[in-house]
Amino acid sequence: MSTPRRAKDSAKSNAAMGRRLRELRLQRELQQSEVARRLGISPAYLSLIEKGKRSVQLPLLFKALELYEVSMEAFMKSLGETPVDDQLAQLLDEPLLRSLDLSEDDLQGLSAEPKVVTTITALFNLYKNTRSQLDHVLKSVAEREKDETEGALRFDYSPYDEVTDFLESHSNFFPTLERRAEAFRTAAGLGERVSSEHLIRALDTELGVTVVQEDDDSGSVIRRYEGQTLTLSRDIYEQRLRFQLAHAIALRLFQEEQLHEPLLEGHSAQHQETRKLLKIHLANYFAGALLLPYGPFYDAVMESRYDIEWLTHRFESSYETVAHRMCNLGDPERRGVPMHFLRVDVAGNISKRYAGDGIRFPHHDGSCPKMAVHLAFLTPNVIAKQYSSFPDGTTYFTFAKVVSEAESGSLARGTVYSIGLGCHADDAPKLAYADEMPFVDPAKMSVPVGTTCRFCERTDCNMRSAPSYKYAFRVEEDVKKDNFFSPLVHEDDVKRKKKRKRR
Repeated sequence: MSTPRRAKDSAKSNAAMGRRLRELRLQRELQQSEVARRLGISPAYLSLIEKGKRSVQLPLLFKALELYEVSMEAFMKSLGETPVDDQLAQLLDEPLLRSLDLSEDDLQGLSAEPKVVTTITALFNLYKNTRSQLDHVLKSVAEREKDETEGALRFDYSPYDEVTDFLESHSNFFPTLERRAEAFRTAAGLGERVSSEHLIRALDTELGVTVVQEDDDSGSVIRRYEGQTLTLSRDIYEQRLRFQLAHAIALRLFQEEQLHEPLLEGHSAQHQETRKLLKIHLANYFAGALLLPYGPFYDAVMESRYDIEWLTHRFESSYETVAHRMCNLGDPERRGVPMHFLRVDVAGNISKRYAGDGIRFPHHDGSCPKMAVHLAFLTPNVIAKQYSSFPDGTTYFTFAKVVSEAESGSLARGTVYSIGLGCHADDAPKLAYADEMPFVDPAKMSVPVGTTCRFCERTDCNMRSAPSYKYAFRVEEDVKKDNFFSPLVHEDDVKRKKKRKRR
């Protein structure tokens, strides 16, 4: 056996024997100074033995075992039985522990000190509880912090977050609105394809509302509803005009029949603005149901296998409207694939989101830059597609398309968004977009993504924009990952040591 190997084995033996001797002393509630006195050595020397930094001579070992009333055979047998305390063992896989560079041997050493174990596990459980609260703070915090100068909310669970959570709690499906929209279509004699002229006539004959289109010099206002008159900007294009007319029909019916009130009954809003926002979103839902009736739309979705481009031509609707409507297919008898929806701008800001398939989106921070909805901006003329795997093991198939509307010949003056949709990877074969991407090799085909950098457990992401709250922010002058914010964890040190040995 080589000298380095022999020295390493000797060090392990010293550590195991010292650790076991310390356990025996603590089990008998003996002070280190008292044991040292009875063994005829100094407390400092005994401390070095218990820490594995000094070898214990055989005469001294016999004397210690006699003091602890343990036979040599039992002592030697116990050296191979150094289980980590159950409480500590549960911490081994925690992200924070991995970033603190604690090995299982280190934890075995801690196991010999019951008070330390209790303290560490209690503090760590406190940390986990706090971290869990932090994960949900944007959803649960209702306290408002007002800006001293503007009086605006600086940090809060916003009304828009409340609306999104409300829609998700109802699976974004409202049967009463579906039935009322269908009844209005029948009464107004609307066909499968609805034009703006049809809707203007329905507003007049069914609801007594006069529609006026005029040039609006008041800025970006496109719709104004006053009394029995609906004024619309002459500048909006047909698809958008139809949706605004359908939305106005919904608001009028809400006013006359209070269709929205039973849906909001029992909902406790944290903000006074939330109920109005919910009413607006429910009116949007009604407008979608009016323009894209559930039965024909569901049949077309199944026929086209969720081909949004084909559906936009079929129903003469915008890409975003069709994408929204596909997230409403929650009828138990004609249920669509559970999907999520994201709308982001070039800066990565999320302006609309819905998680019908259980995917996790942050309330305020931007989403992961490696997701298809962001990558779509790199190839705006091509639909971006990918399988995305999250740290919890779930995998989704996602696709995204950039939609834009120029103003005065300028996209900078107009709007540019990426519309992303997705579903669980198991449902991908039901979508036409996945035909060219059969999920045959999950490990190679899926892109590792996260929710948002502040809460992501990925340790080797080259696109991090901030450190994660789930790891200790450990900085070393001599060690740097390809991304400064990627946490240094125990595995990194192990790999580094192995590489040195190979050299």
